[in-house]
Amino acid sequence: MPQNVVRHEGLHLYADQPRDEVGQRLSDAILRLRRAEQVQAGLAVRASELSAIDLTALRYLVQGHRDGRDLGPKDLIIMLATSSATVTNVVERLATRGYIERVQHPSDRRAHYLVPTEEAIARVDDAFAQHHSAIVSVIDELDEERAVIAADVIARIADALDAVAARSGA
Repeated sequence: MPQNVVRHEGLHLYADQPRDEVGQRLSDAILRLRRAEQVQAGLAVRASELSAIDLTALRYLVQGHRDGRDLGPKDLIIMLATSSATVTNVVERLATRGYIERVQHPSDRRAHYLVPTEEAIARVDDAFAQHHSAIVSVIDELDEERAVIAADVIARIADALDAVAARSGA
């Protein structure tokens, strides 16, 4: 019974309903997508065998590495929006498991970069591969016109949500 409440709550709209049936279908689909993304996030955490914060930190480090950026603990503090103590613990757990290496900063002897190992990169890729492949397979099935419309609608919704966040100071 409680799981039914959890499942259905994710489909509840805390605002006026869209004005017509087609809008309601779109709203329902977006809420279902949100719920499915939450489920996938949980599956990725379980697949990675890391905590949510450790996986998030590792994802940031992997992405930074792929982008050619040198990231350190101070960067993680900002990206994770958490304390230095929490980041210290995250870094220690990831280093102990062999997922990151500390590399000395070339000009600041007190600083170091955090570089993900090949095992860490594979772990992150494996945790998200099925999720992202499912998304890409649906996108690739769309004809160009439908893909353009879908991209425009999703971008407009994302812009509206970003504006709400900006007004709230986030």
